[in-house]
Amino acid sequence: MSTKRDYYEILGVQKNASLEEVKKAYRELALKFHPDRVAPEQKKEAETRFKEISEAYAVISDEQKRSLYDNYGHSGIDQNYAQEDIFRGADFSSIFRDMGGAQGSGSIFEEIFGDMGFDVFGGRSSRGSSSRRRGRDLQVTVDISLEECATGVEKVINVPRYEPCQICSGTGAKPGSKRAVCPQCKGAGKTVVSNGFFQLAQTCARCGGEGSTISQPCPSCHGEGKIRVTKKIKVKIPAGVDNDSQLRVRSEGEAGVNSRGDLYVIIEVRPHSIFERHNNDIITAVNISLPKAILGGEVQVAALDGNLSMKIPPGTQCGKIFRLKGKGIPDLHSHDIGDELVKVNIDIPVRLTSQQRKLIEEFARLSGGER
Repeated sequence: MSTKRDYYEILGVQKNASLEEVKKAYRELALKFHPDRVAPEQKKEAETRFKEISEAYAVISDEQKRSLYDNYGHSGIDQNYAQEDIFRGADFSSIFRDMGGAQGSGSIFEEIFGDMGFDVFGGRSSRGSSSRRRGRDLQVTVDISLEECATGVEKVINVPRYEPCQICSGTGAKPGSKRAVCPQCKGAGKTVVSNGFFQLAQTCARCGGEGSTISQPCPSCHGEGKIRVTKKIKVKIPAGVDNDSQLRVRSEGEAGVNSRGDLYVIIEVRPHSIFERHNNDIITAVNISLPKAILGGEVQVAALDGNLSMKIPPGTQCGKIFRLKGKGIPDLHSHDIGDELVKVNIDIPVRLTSQQRKLIEEFARLSGGER
């Protein structure tokens, strides 16, 4: 009797699971148990689990193999397929395609397997070395005021980043000397380690993946080929941004061999002393006197672009909210502008003169109200 675990149990799906459910389960497990994504002390166990879930997926995702397995179990698979044939035709890469990489850097399949040079059951990732030679993306945070949210603003920000060394033109070698082909990886930049049914291509420890070594380092950059500088960059922040809005400034990240990375600007809006933002509306409050609440009048109200006059109708109640059209924040994606919402608070006198008290008592008597 076979001692292998049930393939459905390995993937954590039901026997009647659809192909999409099987793919989803494999995606999650492959991300979790890939040997190069775990701690060193867990690598051996991860390799075993990774092989196990990949074998299960290769069978369950194939209609013919799945039918044999459902009818005859592991014996049906073992009798009809050699070990190396189990994985033949299994579409491992497609289930990772179009899942989105970090900041547009490629698919998850490339992110997990491409950079590691992982040979998935004999099918090496096609991701070229040129994509890995793009400069690193950078991220900075910029704080702005609520008023700047409403109008938009241009900011000059300081961005620390690495630039190619001008002394050695980015080679890392002392002027007059040259880089030599790495004797360990023979210029490939990686070394391949076989482990059972798959191979792991790891970055060469001797040259750090460059494929070449330096005998005489550049005295300016000490062989790094780059130096750290602080670059002043102008960034136009559009009206309507909010906390955690993210702006992408193309080709203002660190320099790479083939192209620069991008700069991501994260917006933080400083708290305002008067206004509170709710979507594109702003909320504030104004205090009015008791006579003005009863008789009506006008009151000065703060706005983002200065004070304005607001009419108070007679008989205004405490807590009444007035809407000032178009005095809020512009929408980031349209031409609509939010409103300003003004809550009215009524100041009740704490101390009255004798004359004021008599008048209030007379008002209460005439109104038929209780004292």
